[in-house]
Amino acid sequence: MAGRDPTSAWRLWVPHMFGRDGFVVSDSAREEGSAFPTAISTTQPFDPGAGLDCHVLILNRNYMAIRVTNAKRAFSLLYRDLAEVVHVEDGQYLSYDFEGWREVSALKQRFEPDQHDWVRTIRFSLAVPRIIRLTLYDRLPAKGVRLNRRNIFARDENHCQYCGQRFATSELSLDHVVPRSQNGKTTWENIVCCCLKCNVKKGGRTPEQAGLTLITKPIKPRRSPVLSIQLSKTRYRSWKQFLDHAYWHVELK
Repeated sequence: MAGRDPTSAWRLWVPHMFGRDGFVVSDSAREEGSAFPTAISTTQPFDPGAGLDCHVLILNRNYMAIRVTNAKRAFSLLYRDLAEVVHVEDGQYLSYDFEGWREVSALKQRFEPDQHDWVRTIRFSLAVPRIIRLTLYDRLPAKGVRLNRRNIFARDENHCQYCGQRFATSELSLDHVVPRSQNGKTTWENIVCCCLKCNVKKGGRTPEQAGLTLITKPIKPRRSPVLSIQLSKTRYRSWKQFLDHAYWHVELK
């Protein structure tokens, strides 16, 4: 692998956290009077955080999916040689280190820029990889799906389970079907999405006591419902074969 230029823009970029304005100015960059954006899209208006917030699937050394991270964390792992890119090309899975992916990105930026999300420095651009593989980590992925607000909203697809309407996350709450005041448990089978209006109407009662009907019986999903939403998007289709086995459960961080 070719040696890295110690004064490269990427070396300046990695150790720093990104500012709220989306630009980093290191000491060296100040001397040169330059700064650079953290991310850019080839067809959309400039958004400093767009590329860095894209999802990346992480595999362990044995190619088992263990979690989903964002591009910012993924690039940090790649640059420190703790991971490699796993890229699908003509039905084959190819591996690239940081420098190799930089070269591939240059070709993709020239010939298929709209098929990728991008992160740009002053000197070069990088396509956001969809999958990376940790080169040393070989632990098995955690089993089960965490019971948390994000996963419940995703399971119920932001629909109130009493009126059936879809709401923004900020307009939803979580409801215990059997209230805790009636010994209801905090489990997948007893918590659903509920709009504020239905939540007030139900109060500390069961749906039957409040004259409400539960649209869908709540169950524990077999894998992360947030991940299932991502798999429906074309850009993440390369994840599928790593997630088809029942024991490969992805923990979202």
